[in-house]
Order: sequence, then C-alpha cells, then structure tokens
Amino acid sequence: MKTRRKGIFGRILKQLAPYKFWVAGALLFATVTVAGTLAVPIFFGRIIDMITEPGQIDLRGICAEFIKTGAAIAVTCLSQWLMGVINDHIAYNAVADIRREAFEKIQRLPLAFLDGHSVGDIVGRVVADVEQFSEGLLMGFTQLFTGVLTIAGTLGVMLYINWVIALIVFVLTPLSLLVAKFISGRTYSMFRETSEVRGEQTAFIDEMIGNVKVVQAFSHEDENLEKFDAVNKRLTKVSVKSVFFSSLVNPCTRFLNSLVYAAVALAGALMLVNGTPLPVAFSVGILTSLLSYANQYAKPFNEISGVVAELQNAIACAGRIYEVIDQPAETPDLPSAESLGRARGDVELKNVYFSYSPAKSLISDVCVKAEAGRRIAIVGSTGCGKTTLINLLMRFYDPVSGEISVDGKNILNVKRQSLRSNFAMVLQDVWIKSGTVRQNIALGKPDATEEEVIKAAKAADAHNFIMQLPQGYNTVLSEDGGNLSQGQKQLLCITRVMLAVPPMLILDEATSSIDTRTEMRIQNAFGKLMEGRTCFIVAHRLSTVQNSDLILVMDDGRIVERGTHKELLALNGFYAELFNSRFKENRQTAVSEIKK
Repeated sequence: MKTRRKGIFGRILKQLAPYKFWVAGALLFATVTVAGTLAVPIFFGRIIDMITEPGQIDLRGICAEFIKTGAAIAVTCLSQWLMGVINDHIAYNAVADIRREAFEKIQRLPLAFLDGHSVGDIVGRVVADVEQFSEGLLMGFTQLFTGVLTIAGTLGVMLYINWVIALIVFVLTPLSLLVAKFISGRTYSMFRETSEVRGEQTAFIDEMIGNVKVVQAFSHEDENLEKFDAVNKRLTKVSVKSVFFSSLVNPCTRFLNSLVYAAVALAGALMLVNGTPLPVAFSVGILTSLLSYANQYAKPFNEISGVVAELQNAIACAGRIYEVIDQPAETPDLPSAESLGRARGDVELKNVYFSYSPAKSLISDVCVKAEAGRRIAIVGSTGCGKTTLINLLMRFYDPVSGEISVDGKNILNVKRQSLRSNFAMVLQDVWIKSGTVRQNIALGKPDATEEEVIKAAKAADAHNFIMQLPQGYNTVLSEDGGNLSQGQKQLLCITRVMLAVPPMLILDEATSSIDTRTEMRIQNAFGKLMEGRTCFIVAHRLSTVQNSDLILVMDDGRIVERGTHKELLALNGFYAELFNSRFKENRQTAVSEIKK
C-alpha cells in the first residue's frame, strides 16, 4: 500500500496543524527578513545616485542612507535567526509526533502484519526514514518561507521601480520552474527506491547481528558478506542515480537565472545609453538596485532547487512512515464488549477453523473443553498448529469460524486487555527488557515487594544464579539479556509467572532451553503454580506433559487423538509412536546430565 505523493504533502500539512501559532510566527519573521532584504538595495541605489549626480556630494544624506542600511541589515539578521529557531521547534516537534504515532500504531497492529515484515525494515522506517524526513522538513521550511516571500516581494518592488525590467524578469522566470518541476518529478520515485533498499539493508544487518552465533557456528560469514555486498551495491546504484538526477536541478536553474540577470543588465544598460522609450524614471542607482533585485529574485529559485532533492527524499521517507501508520489496526473490541474480570478458567473451543490464507486451512474443526483447574497438553510434530492454537486463545488472531469462550463468554465479545490479563505466558522465545533483574521479574506486577520477588525466584529455582550476578537483583540487563545463558533467561521468564499468577497459564515450550536436571528441579514448582489454575502446555519434551489431565495430539491442524498419557499409550497410535521414538533419547540425555 503506497501513499501518493500529493496525499503525503497534505498529511505533512495536517501534521503541522498543532503548531499553527508557531508557523504564524515563522511567517511573520520571514516577512520581516524579506522586507529588510528588499530595503537594502533601495538605500544603496540612493547612495549611488547621490554620488553620481552632478554637483556637490551630500555627505550627510549618504551617512543617513548608510545608517538606514545598517539598521535594515541588523533587523534582517535578527529576524532570520528567530525564524530559524522557530523552524527548528516546528520540525523537531512534528517529527516527534510522527515517531510517537508510528510507535503507537505498531503496538496496535495485528500480528499478521508484524509476521509479514522484517523487524529491521520497520525499525528503519521509524528511525532512519523519520530522520531523513526531519532533515528535509527543516531545510524545506526555511527555504519555502523566505523563498516565496522574496520572489513575490522582489517582483513587486521591481514592478514599482521599473515595470519594463520587471516584465522581462517575469517572462523568463517560468523556464526555471519548468526545469525544476521536470527533474524533481522524476527524482521522487528514485528516492523512494533508495529508502526501500536502505530498509532492506537495515533488516539484513539486524537479522545477521541478532543471529551472529548461528552464522559463525555454520561458517556462513562469506555467504552473508556476498548477500550484503549485493544489497549494498544496489543501494549505491540507486543512491548515485537519484543524487545525480537531483543534482541537475541547481546548475540548470542557476544557468537560466544567470540569463535573467544578464537580460536585466543588458536592458538597463541600453536604457541608460539610449534613454527609456517610455516615461519611466531611470538612473545608475536604479539599475544597481534592479540588478541586486534580479539576483535576489533568482536566488530563491536556486536555493529551492538546491533542496528539491532533500524535499523529495523527505516526502518519500514520510510516505514509508505513513504506510505503517495507515495500516489497519488490530480489529477493535466491539462497542458492546465487556470486561472479563478475574476468570474462573473454564475454556471451550467449538468447531474452530483458522487459516492465514484462504488457500490452506491451518486449524480444522478443533473442539476442546477445559474445565477450571485442568491441565491441557498439546503435542504434535512441528508445524501441526500447536502455537497457532495458543495464538487463538490469546486473540492474537481470531478464528475464521467457530467459537472460543472463557467462562461461557465468547472471547470476541470480551475486551482483549481483560482477556489477556487473565493469562500468563512462558514462551520458548524469551524476552528480556533493558533494566534490572528485579524490573524484569516484576514486569507483570510492578508493585511487588522485595519479599515477593525473592519468593518467586526461589520457587522458579532462579534465586541462586541471580545472587551470583554482580549486583544480584539490581544487576542491569541489556535488551537481549546480556551474558545470561538461554536457560537463565528462561528461568527469569518463569519467575515472572511465579510472581503474577493469573487464573490461566500458557506454557509454550517453557522448559525447552533448560537442561533436564534443572527441569526436573522446577517441575515441582510448576506443579504448585498450576494448582487450581487452567493450564495449556505446549511441549516438545513429552516427559513434561505426562501428568496432564488431557493430552491433545495434533497433526496437520486437527486433533487426531485425545486422552491421558496412559490412555494414549494404550491406543498405540500417533502419540505412542512419538513417545517411544523420543523416550530412549530423552532418558539417555537425562542420565548423562544427572551424572555431571
């Protein structure tokens, strides 16, 4: 979904609406700046006429004009500085608003969008593209405010002084505008392509840095370097191409504006030598002023054309940001949706179907009834739909058909926040936020006391390793967990659940990164944690689900078997085959780890 360029510019203007008084102030100081700039040539022209007129030179008059000139220059410099300060305020605040709007939208986007876009590309849009937009916006406003007023004011003064010369300037001006429009119209698409390739490069770098251990373990450095070189060469190519075409604007307009200046000089010289054919006052001072105005008139075109590339780049980058902002948010709660409150934990799935695309069904006719306090295990081969089922329970996705209810209430009629607050999750992919160990543990219960945090850590078998950290519970961790092992990070996530225990738990491969010996030590803690709470357990290790009240065996999105561990073994079917194939391997691994 690409946003049209005209629409983007309109969005930028709306973005500036909250700062209309600041914009008015900038326009006021721009007007003063232009007025001061236009006044200086008049004073200089008078001085020249005083010097060149026959007779005695009027030194007092010349000094008075010099004082006026100095005052005009001082006022111009001050107002120009104030205008720059205001422009900075407008640009930086508008950019901050866009970043906040984009970040807020990202948190409300459906999981399907985030699954379909790389993290690096999204980060690149919010950081790099907004930065490019900021630079173009700053330069653009400075030039537009002063440039437009200078062009209009200069032409007005020239019309007042000598309308013949002004007519010459006015007739030749469209040439510069046509050239600038022709070139800038073709650079927009090039800058957009540059921004997209830059986002692709950011995504690749993010992926490689995040998985550098895997890259090194499989000696994949050379292949990654080749891929990076390919993307880097494409970025260089499109960047050079866009800059080359955009750089044509300035010299082309400068050449045409020089022709305008030359035309004014020639016409003025002929008028001085031969006299004006019309009753128009003319002198050396007036010609000097007109030449100065011709230069001032051309200068805004040169300046504006010089920032055309920046403006085109800024609009292209803004378009990529607005694409994120304009994405449909997660389906909002129904107006009639009610808060679930603290649930008992009765969960039921009735004839649930789900697919990411209409061509292939992922979940088919799933029916499950979990009474409060029961442990439901979900097992099956990779890709059978286990995690997707959990995503449906949490309403990260909504079923295509069928119904999921909690305490007899269809979750589509319940506010998402109240539903999700009744679940605690321990996932295979752990998330450690930047902050202390204590802050990470208390993520779900910020007001937890020190005693509660330590008690939860001991229950999760995490207290000992935490106390061995440099500052214990006050140790600051980076966003990826710093030097903690994968198992230690997993234990911290389990401790979060131990601290904030809602009525329902989801354990999605919760102990997959923990060695068998540690897993055995925390099973009792998990047993206490799950008492009286509805628990859904997704596990690769079948040993972790043997004590479940009900085991669901999934294959190709369907529940093919259900029952207790003993019942499923007695069936001698799919579950029994999975269990027997892994039992020997798991037992050998456990024995070897216990001997360590």
